[in-house]
Amino acid sequence: SESVAYKGNSWHDECFTCCSCKQPIASQSFLSKDDAVYCNPCYDEKFVKSCVSCKKPITSGGVNYQEQPWHSHCFVCSSCSKPLAGSSFTTHQDQVFCVDCYKSSVAKKCSGCQNPITGFGKGVNVVNFEGSSWHEYCFNCKRCSLSLSNKRFVPKGKDILCTDCGNKE
Repeated sequence: SESVAYKGNSWHDECFTCCSCKQPIASQSFLSKDDAVYCNPCYDEKFVKSCVSCKKPITSGGVNYQEQPWHSHCFVCSSCSKPLAGSSFTTHQDQVFCVDCYKSSVAKKCSGCQNPITGFGKGVNVVNFEGSSWHEYCFNCKRCSLSLSNKRFVPKGKDILCTDCGNKE
C-alpha cells in the first residue's frame, strides 16, 4: 500500500486523515496547525474568515470594515462598483459610496451654491431650514450677503434675508 511521509513520520495512505472530517488526505493538498493536519476545505471552514459579501473564504489580503471581513474586490461602491479599499469612501443608509458617487447621487445640494453638501473639506457645518440645506458659509442674506449663521433671518420665498433687508420691503 502507498504511504505518506510527513514531519519525519510515515503513514499508510488510509491512515493519514484530516483531523476534522477524518477523511483520508491521500494526494490532495493539506494544511497543518498546531501539529494537527486538515484538508483544505476543513482548514478554510475552521480558520479562514469568510467575506461578508460573497461568503467565500478570504485566503489573502482582505479588508476589515465595521469589524467584518471582505475581499478587497468585494468591498465596492454601492453605485458604480469601484473597489474602495485604500480610497476615500463614505456611508449612507448602511451602503458605502465612493466620494464621487456620494457627491453626485446621494448628498443634498446646497440651496446657496447648488454644490453637494458632503461633510468633506471646509465648511462641514450645515444649516437646515424648512427642508432646505446650506453649507454654513453659504447661508447668507440674498441681498447684502451678510452671513446669517447664528443670526436672525427672514425667509422670502426661496431666499433668506437678514432682518435689515427683510424689513426694507
